[in-house]
Amino acid sequence: MTTRGTLYTVSAPSGAGKTSLVKALVESTADIQVSISHTTRPMRPGESDGVNYHFVSQEAFAGMLEVAEFLEHAQVFNNFYGTSKGWVESTLSTGVDVILEIDWQGAAQVRRQIPDAVGVFILPPSRETLHSRLTGRGQDSAEVIAARMAEAKNELSHYVESDYLIVNQDFDTALMEFKAIIQAQRLRLEHQARRHEALLRSLLS
Repeated sequence: MTTRGTLYTVSAPSGAGKTSLVKALVESTADIQVSISHTTRPMRPGESDGVNYHFVSQEAFAGMLEVAEFLEHAQVFNNFYGTSKGWVESTLSTGVDVILEIDWQGAAQVRRQIPDAVGVFILPPSRETLHSRLTGRGQDSAEVIAARMAEAKNELSHYVESDYLIVNQDFDTALMEFKAIIQAQRLRLEHQARRHEALLRSLLS
């Protein structure tokens, strides 16, 4: 019997290191994938369509929204982001865990539709570190960085809505903690009982 995968929402203010942590986790952990969101924001240098995001026009996004194709969607800095409901459900049904890198608005929408989704929030060690990471990217203007710093306070206030909290001060430590969360969820009784149904039946016969 195939055990349904677990859906994870991973949220953090921009610059907290969420994407790097998720990438390292997926590369070193079996049976877990990141959902590739649809977005109307412009493609950044080094990004590829269908790899980082599905880049679509405002009109195309609105059309998908109209026919309820998204599990969640949100507007961030005048751009729209959305997660394909069909892809998430079909992937979970194969026993593969799915990670959604989304903001608190999207995570709240997901919890309403999938109450057993597991929320993980990534914190920076300080506001100074957060600002340093944003400027170190060399991709955004001073105005964009200022806007992201202003939004960070609001984003951070929603950490209480998550199930797990990771402080990304040391990357290797944060990654180890992230892996521990995944492993702990996979060892929960309901997952293990389904996974080892035949063994349990044999032991108890």
